Amino acid sequence: MSNIYQIYLISDSTGETLDRIFTAIKAQFKNIDYKIHTYSFTRTENQILKILSNAKENRNSIILYSIVDSSLAKYLARNSEEKKIPCFGVLGDLILSFSKLLNQKASHQPSGQYTLNDEYYKRIEAIQFTMNHDDGNLVKDIKKSDIILLGVSRTSKTPTSIYLANKGYKISNIPLVNENSIPETLREDPNLTCIIGLSTEAERLADIRKNRMNSLKESQNKSYTDLSIIKKEVEDAKNTFKKYRWPIIDVTRKSVEETAASIIKIYEIYKNNG
Repeated sequence: MSNIYQIYLISDSTGETLDRIFTAIKAQFKNIDYKIHTYSFTRTENQILKILSNAKENRNSIILYSIVDSSLAKYLARNSEEKKIPCFGVLGDLILSFSKLLNQKASHQPSGQYTLNDEYYKRIEAIQFTMNHDDGNLVKDIKKSDIILLGVSRTSKTPTSIYLANKGYKISNIPLVNENSIPETLREDPNLTCIIGLSTEAERLADIRKNRMNSLKESQNKSYTDLSIIKKEVEDAKNTFKKYRWPIIDVTRKSVEETAASIIKIYEIYKNNG
């Protein structure tokens, strides 16, 4: 138990930023045993004292914090030092540096990234659009999409679409059974919008589909999980993408985030070439 690190993530907002930062940090270390303690909406000295009291009782406590109120952040850092608890701020120095570069005082407003502005409402609209256009639905207004994703079953179309929607992109995703399953609008105008094909290795796809069927406790559909059929399915999809000159992303060893980053890059090129 003494080798388990107690990671305290203290935020004055939702804690999403801290969670992502710690995820990036822990990915750099192969052997680390840890337990997460998350404290969101921490905005008073009293809250901080209670957290530090808990952290002091545990061995190997480490604090990461994201608090934009500079006086509260200093209070946390000072008290952590007194209790000899390692404590690291992830925003303070960056905000100060940007303040100097921009010659502008920071607002130090907690949850500032969640302000209900035009950008926020654009993101909500994108999420709603993407959910309505999942799995080949509402193809009649598909031209309103920023990006259209095509791919055979289980190539991460839906999770990738939702991730991109949360960044403000309107996404339609269409399951590719064969060329005829592509909406006629896209076949007639392959450059209608930014269209991207998602592909993967057949062996990996077969495993994913088998696991999917097992998790649903359904009887195996042989044509759905048969490797030889999947190989042809994947190859036919690639040929279709090439025929219409749509860029292809191999998602075999990519996380949703990595796939989304590649899609955004392609979309920016598409827009710039207009």
